[in-house]
Amino acid sequence: MKKSDFHYDLPAELIAQAPLPERSASRLLVLDAAARAWQDRTMRELPQLLRPGDLLVFNDTRVLPARLHGRKESGGAVEILIERVTGAREARAQLGVSKKPRPGGRILLGDGSVVTVLGRDGEFFLLRFEGEEPLERLLLRLGRMPLPPYIAREADAADAERYQTVFAREPGAVAAPTAGLHFDAPLLDALRARGIESGYVTLHVGAGTFQPVRVERIEDHVMHREWLNVGAELVEKVRRTRARGGRVVAVGTTVVRALESASRGGELRPFAGETAIFIFPGYRIRSIDGLITNFHLPESTLLMLVSALAGRELILDAYRHAVEQRYRFFSYGDAMLIWPGDGKGETGSGKGGGA
Repeated sequence: MKKSDFHYDLPAELIAQAPLPERSASRLLVLDAAARAWQDRTMRELPQLLRPGDLLVFNDTRVLPARLHGRKESGGAVEILIERVTGAREARAQLGVSKKPRPGGRILLGDGSVVTVLGRDGEFFLLRFEGEEPLERLLLRLGRMPLPPYIAREADAADAERYQTVFAREPGAVAAPTAGLHFDAPLLDALRARGIESGYVTLHVGAGTFQPVRVERIEDHVMHREWLNVGAELVEKVRRTRARGGRVVAVGTTVVRALESASRGGELRPFAGETAIFIFPGYRIRSIDGLITNFHLPESTLLMLVSALAGRELILDAYRHAVEQRYRFFSYGDAMLIWPGDGKGETGSGKGGGA
């Protein structure tokens, strides 16, 4: 299968550059793969699109302000984007700099803090932050939110809140699990009142999520690694949901990757560790019955994942509809609710379309 099989045309003006004033005001394209049909709905209608007894699974990772600015000792400007915190004062990072530093080179941050380059790990640099201050505290003091590269502006004070889910609690991500950004307190209250349960996994999203697929044959792509935790409490909630006939609905592709990684033996079990799972058409996703997700970049691994769930041609047809209807795309954009082609989903009443 080719990378180009997952291309679609997207006008640049549909790439959302800022969030809507209210999180749950986003539009929601509901795709029923079994019926090969879709409907234009809104996130605030989500409680009516789910059933009492369904389980929503969220990613509770918390985004670190992982973008730093400094200078090499020789004077050249450096932008540091933390990819992963690897120790109390160490990290793997991307460096934006005209001339790449060698091992032993030092970067000076704006407050005088010193960062030593330890070496390379492929395209990433291994860094040590000198001094006694823990890295996470330094990032909170000096860092900025690491907005994705397709958002053509600097992060501002509002992004510190809006590029973070309202249920974020486990620090470690350097990119947001963006499907969760649509949920606010009123929507979560409405879901609880409807009898819909919630559960949480943790997957610390890395900067590698934005790395393009650089090979034409997608089977040759090497996936980035991310740390996750699927706990016993969530596993038990999934078991109870299945036993009563409820559906497990993942909020975001990171949740799918976490649940599938914890189900590699065919049964969901508690798991904590790294994953490099790559899901594309031909892979059968078994851990969920539905998915809430944002719209993804052309030729990206995330577009390949949702195509594995609902079929490449149908997903691309739905994306073309979203472009025609002027949906907002990517991290601060609108969302989809995908029911895979197993008959478990239902789009309910309302205006619809066909593939």
